[in-house]
Amino acid sequence: MENTKQITKKLQRSVAEAINQYTMIDDGDRIMVCLSGGKDSYTLLNMLMYFQKVAPISFDLIAVNLDQKQPGFPEEVLPNYLENLKVEYKIIEKNTYKVVMDKTPEGKTTCSLCSRLRRGTLYEAAKDLKCNKLALGHHRNDILETFFLNLFFSGKLETMPPKFKNDAGDLVILRPLAFCKECDIEQYSDIMNFPIIPCNLCGSQENLQRKKVKQMIADWENDFPNRNAIMMNALQNVFPSHLLDKNLYDFENLNDRITVETLY
Repeated sequence: MENTKQITKKLQRSVAEAINQYTMIDDGDRIMVCLSGGKDSYTLLNMLMYFQKVAPISFDLIAVNLDQKQPGFPEEVLPNYLENLKVEYKIIEKNTYKVVMDKTPEGKTTCSLCSRLRRGTLYEAAKDLKCNKLALGHHRNDILETFFLNLFFSGKLETMPPKFKNDAGDLVILRPLAFCKECDIEQYSDIMNFPIIPCNLCGSQENLQRKKVKQMIADWENDFPNRNAIMMNALQNVFPSHLLDKNLYDFENLNDRITVETLY
């Protein structure tokens, strides 16, 4: 197991690469950091606080947690942690848990509805708090899993982009952990002894397609080391003309006949 300095530096390098490659942070930004109480969001906050100190530009952070009123949720954990950290924060209370449980048919997963309700609430909070950007804790494994979920079950080539604008066009969404491995985040979380709060919704459901895809990817990585890095590179190395989407490439109006030689 790597020591604290090694794993911290590894994560900082990965976050710096994502920030630089996708021009995530600009001078004067006010960034809302979404804090769920899980290992990923704690790591996200720590990383951004580090870069806030060392970056040659100035930007503000505010940590925001959505208390969804799940039974047994320890309301004191995050305020105590954030006050000790001396970071600006806000706890939003909204009973989305009841809505999700009422609207989700028995035996169905809660993830989709929960995600939509949570996303809408957080977007509104970002506007109210005068934030121009919002940071989420999704990492490399999340991005790969989402790609395969969409490929296998939704029939589309799509995943979580490291940076995008919301539908209204007034908020930029960031995923600074996009290049970070989940295993590194887990190790860092253990070292830092974050006060993890388990999720009673998505985290407690069995037989989720995401869990199956996660296991499939883990098996591939075990059988073929570095497979995840190769797949991540593939998502950054796309050739629309070598796929089949007519909306991305004008196949109809090609002037020259395509041959095998011209394709390569």
